[in-house]
Amino acid sequence: MVTRLFLGCGAVGQRLLEATEGWSGTTRAICSTESRVETLREEGVDATTGDPVEPATLAALDDADVVVVASDDGDRNQRVAAAARRRFPDAFILAYAGDGGDIDELRSVVDRVVDPTAVVASRATEQISGDAAEDSLLLRQVLTDIDGTLAVVMHDNPDPDAIASAVAMCRLAETTGTRAEACYYGEISHQENRAMVNLLDLDLRTLGPEDDLGEFGGFALVDHARPSVNDQLPEELHVDIVVDHHPPRGPVQGRYQDLRTDVGSTSTLLTDHFARLGVPLDESIATALLYGIQVDTKEFRREASRLDFEAAARLLPYVDEAVLDRIESPSVDGETLDTLARAIENREVRGSVLVTGVGSLSDRDALPQAADKLLTMDGITCTLVYGFIDGTAYLSARARGTELDLGETLRAAFDQIGSAGGHADMAGAQIPVTQAFGEFEDEGERDAAIRDVITDRFFDAWYERPRKSGVVREPRPRGIPLDGDERTD
Repeated sequence: MVTRLFLGCGAVGQRLLEATEGWSGTTRAICSTESRVETLREEGVDATTGDPVEPATLAALDDADVVVVASDDGDRNQRVAAAARRRFPDAFILAYAGDGGDIDELRSVVDRVVDPTAVVASRATEQISGDAAEDSLLLRQVLTDIDGTLAVVMHDNPDPDAIASAVAMCRLAETTGTRAEACYYGEISHQENRAMVNLLDLDLRTLGPEDDLGEFGGFALVDHARPSVNDQLPEELHVDIVVDHHPPRGPVQGRYQDLRTDVGSTSTLLTDHFARLGVPLDESIATALLYGIQVDTKEFRREASRLDFEAAARLLPYVDEAVLDRIESPSVDGETLDTLARAIENREVRGSVLVTGVGSLSDRDALPQAADKLLTMDGITCTLVYGFIDGTAYLSARARGTELDLGETLRAAFDQIGSAGGHADMAGAQIPVTQAFGEFEDEGERDAAIRDVITDRFFDAWYERPRKSGVVREPRPRGIPLDGDERTD
């Protein structure tokens, strides 16, 4: 468990403290200003009044893994950092340069220095010169050149990252004088996603087979990269703009492409373009983008990059925190609870892997919620939950603490009979039932036959795929056949 110690707490220090809320481990603050200590205590921080420069103050503290020196006074931070290094020689020490002080001397004592002058200069230079600025200027030019209404298309049944990215792209388009609509196929059924759309009053358009795509003057894809792949657009459709953080796994068209796979969310990329182009943020857009980043990075615990953290910091001053809290804690409907009950009842566990089917359902977003919940079971490191909607089997998988890429595992298991993909710890798949399995006389026959195929294919892929170099393979539990066509219950 990580122990963090904040010594001094100026404006920057307080923001850093706020950012650690909800992190694992313990956090404590020592500050010489009584009023600041009282404020921190009201916010739930373990804060104590004291002078960090005094040896007696630090001597009374337990060891710390991370020390943050963050008053506003640069000279004082140097003295505190030197005292902290003597008291905690093995700790990682981060210090804020503050006003005044010798930055070079501070660097000789601590592991990392936050220099506000350098940060501001770097970000300003980034926005007025170099490849990054030219890239965003090209996006603006392509948006300007759209003749007619731009359709900003999310992937089917969009998640918060796709929704936020779409409305943000529409806002960028509008600043160039181009009208844009945020569009999607399917439905938004997850409670949190519906709450996001309703509470932020986001203007989205649902597309269907009857819609004439010829009414649009251009197309942008966000949070996916290819028409007809995870959307219902025709494969031959001309696409003008693509912004995505997933590997495209195929040729991508578009005059403008932003495919940065080293970040945790597409919302991060849109936030970056807002900053580069100097487009102001409002509460609705900022709250949506921050929520999109939080969901896709699992609160910055999954595939989060420096740019994700920078984007979140840029958005935070504009976010409606009260609305964000309501989005994150929506009511749970009865069908989701019923789906979870069937998932628990039908579960099959082999080793640390759980697979379960829930039969027919109308809300496919209940599947990832069930997969998340079942992952909290003792001894379980991976879950796969599947169900049926209108002739298609939908699969949702989650993993934690494993050395296997879940997205690649699902592709190995199901790409031959459907489509699959996702992240290392969160993935999904779709299998057209009739095309893959033929016709069934009743649901019971269908469920039994498909259960065997999905379960055995997934277990075979999970236990037989290579791990990272030097990682010992989890042993195949007794009773699990090597031949995926056999079954041992």
